[in-house]
Amino acid sequence: MNGIETKGQAGSCTTLALDTSTATLATAVTRDGAVLGSSQSYAERNHSVYVTSQMKELLQSSRTPAGEVDVIAVGQGPGSYTGVRIAVTAAKTLAWIWKKPLVGVSSLEAMAYGFWLRKREEADERDGREVWVVPLMDARRGQVYVARFAIREDGSWHRAEEDGIRLFKEWFGSLEQLAQAGKPPGEVWFVSENGEVAAKLLGEPVGHAAASGIYSEAAYSMDAGAIGLLAEARYRQGKASVVHDFVPNYTQLTEAEVKLNAARSESAT
Repeated sequence: MNGIETKGQAGSCTTLALDTSTATLATAVTRDGAVLGSSQSYAERNHSVYVTSQMKELLQSSRTPAGEVDVIAVGQGPGSYTGVRIAVTAAKTLAWIWKKPLVGVSSLEAMAYGFWLRKREEADERDGREVWVVPLMDARRGQVYVARFAIREDGSWHRAEEDGIRLFKEWFGSLEQLAQAGKPPGEVWFVSENGEVAAKLLGEPVGHAAASGIYSEAAYSMDAGAIGLLAEARYRQGKASVVHDFVPNYTQLTEAEVKLNAARSESAT
C-alpha cells in the first residue's frame, strides 16, 4: 500500500468502504468497530454504472450524511483488473472532493477477514491451535491470487503470507509441508466467491487432497464491512495514503503490458 504515517487518530471514526475486485459490488458504512450498513450487488460488468448510486443509497439507508464520513476505504486488489480500477478511481475521487483520508486494504485480506468474522463463533472447536484462512481468486491458467492469514491462539489476526499470484497446485504442496512442520494448525479454510476454486484446480475436494483432515473450502462473497473495519484500525494507527499516489495492487502485468514489454524486448535485440 502506498501508505504514509500520520498522527494516530482517536475519537469516533465513520468509514465509507467499497470494493469491486470480484463479481460483487460491495459497499459498507462502518463506525467505531461496527458495521452500520452494507450492500452487495452482482452485476460484474456494470460496477461502473452502479457504484455511485449504490454508495449514495447506502449512506441514506444507514442515515449517514456525507459530512459525517471520516475515512474513504477501498479494496486495493488484487482481482479483476477493470474491477479494481473502478473502486480505486471512485474512492480517490471521493477522497479528493470531500478532502477525506484514503485507506487502501488488500481485497484478499478483506475476503479472509470477512469470512473469519462470520466463522469465529466456532473458534473453540480448534483446541487452542491456530486457524489459517486462505483467500483465493481464480487468475486462470491454473493460477490464483492468494494470501494466507493466521488467527493465533489468543484470537489475534496476523498476515502470514503476502498477496501474490501463484500456480495453485505447486503452492498447495508447499502449504502442506508448512502445515506439517512444527505445530500444525487446527483448521485451514480456503475461501473463494463460489467455494470451488481449490477443488477445481486440484481436481477433487480440498479435504480429499491431503491426508490430514484440517482442510475445508467455503464460499464467501465480498463484504465491504470487512474493508471498513480493517481500514478503521489502520486509520487509528495513523496510516493513510497520498490520494494522487495511490494505485491498485494488480499483482501481475495486464496482457497488454506483457505484449508491450515483449515487443520492446524484441525491438531491442
